Amino acid sequence: MANNGKKQIDNTKGELVMENVTRVFRIPGAPACTALRECSLTVPRGSLTVLVGPSGCGKSTLANIAAGYDHPDSGKVLINGRPVTGSGRDRIMVFQETALWPWMTVMKNAVFGPAMAGHISKAEAEKKAMALLKKVGLEEFKDKYPAQLSGGMQRRAELCRALVMDPKVMILDEPFRGLDVMTRELMQEYLLTLYRDTGLTMLFITSEIEEALFLADRILVMTNLPGTVKTEVDVDLPRPRDFHVLSTERYRQIKAQVMDSLYEEGAKIFAKLDRAEDLLGTCAN
Repeated sequence: MANNGKKQIDNTKGELVMENVTRVFRIPGAPACTALRECSLTVPRGSLTVLVGPSGCGKSTLANIAAGYDHPDSGKVLINGRPVTGSGRDRIMVFQETALWPWMTVMKNAVFGPAMAGHISKAEAEKKAMALLKKVGLEEFKDKYPAQLSGGMQRRAELCRALVMDPKVMILDEPFRGLDVMTRELMQEYLLTLYRDTGLTMLFITSEIEEALFLADRILVMTNLPGTVKTEVDVDLPRPRDFHVLSTERYRQIKAQVMDSLYEEGAKIFAKLDRAEDLLGTCAN
């Protein structure tokens, strides 16, 4: 059937949109803290978008709101045009710290979500989980418990557990933080393999510029607190990528652009500290 020239939309992949999202944390007896202020971003269908920003700029708050675990005070979050009002099966989040159930084997961890949701049979879930475990080199560890795995293996198991759920959007909040350099690089390559094979929409959050450049189709740079997106940088490095890309001139050009944007925010932090020290000095005198 003719499509009359209209672009076909793949509804198996999600488009994540945040429009003018503001989030204020209020604690009795303390000043209100605005974590996000009128923050807007779009993660296109099938893209691997990476969010970077200074420490404490609201990246994790943004991730929790996108996943539906927290709610904005104003603004809205949409998945494929539908408002996000809470957690849902169309989104999955991989956290900074391991979240595997310690009393379950790798395989049981992987199929727990589908079993609870009931959208596919146990046999189907196990078949899919086995294929994913094979892709990340954990096929022979399916009957092991998390405590029997290295940190990198645990992270691979978590990626498989997330993908078994068939989400439309995956949100990864600094998932490789705390891993040694070699393991972190291997995890980045595993993630790119899974992204290549699934084409899943991903929002990846990190504080590491090199990691962002290696993974991303596009990098979003956040401001200091209160956080909002200040710069969007297209990463037009060819795929599939390996670490040889780090030595190219185009990589250095994009890195300089991202670093300039981040350093502007760092300079603002030091300027505030200098003003605070001047004020303290004036009071002391």
